[in-house]
Amino acid sequence: MRRKDREVTRHGDLMEMVARFKVCRLGLWDGREVYVVPLNFGYEEKNGSLSLFFHCAREGRKLDILQNRPEVSFEMDGDHVLLEGDVPCRYSYAYGCVMGRGVVEFLREDEEKMHALRRIMLHQTGRDADFTPGMVRSVCVLRLKVEAVSAKLHACPEPPPSR
Repeated sequence: MRRKDREVTRHGDLMEMVARFKVCRLGLWDGREVYVVPLNFGYEEKNGSLSLFFHCAREGRKLDILQNRPEVSFEMDGDHVLLEGDVPCRYSYAYGCVMGRGVVEFLREDEEKMHALRRIMLHQTGRDADFTPGMVRSVCVLRLKVEAVSAKLHACPEPPPSR
């Protein structure tokens, strides 16, 4: 990482960023070009391993690629604030981002799919959700087992205290 001063080194801080961000972009390689797709997600950290969960239609380009090449890169970001400067070259942008790579697997068992869908809903809405077997079977559910992850933060300076 070029900007070591922005590297997030504390695991708890990285996980707080994952908890705040709502969209994860997957980078897939189809053999000719990179296909990047944004997805809402849920997550779970268990026994020191991070998993990201996604749901989607049961067919499409993303799934065709993943059937042949389940290795992916991912990126999520947030906390965006324009930092104005007195001249154009002094403008900047506050942000946080989490990036990594891993392997996607298709969840097949109803219980696994239901668990993943609940994690997605909890992350996206803050509430638990119940799913019928029909709901679970109507979608494709994916788990990304994260193999490597890093994070970067360019924090927004705190405003001066009000008087």
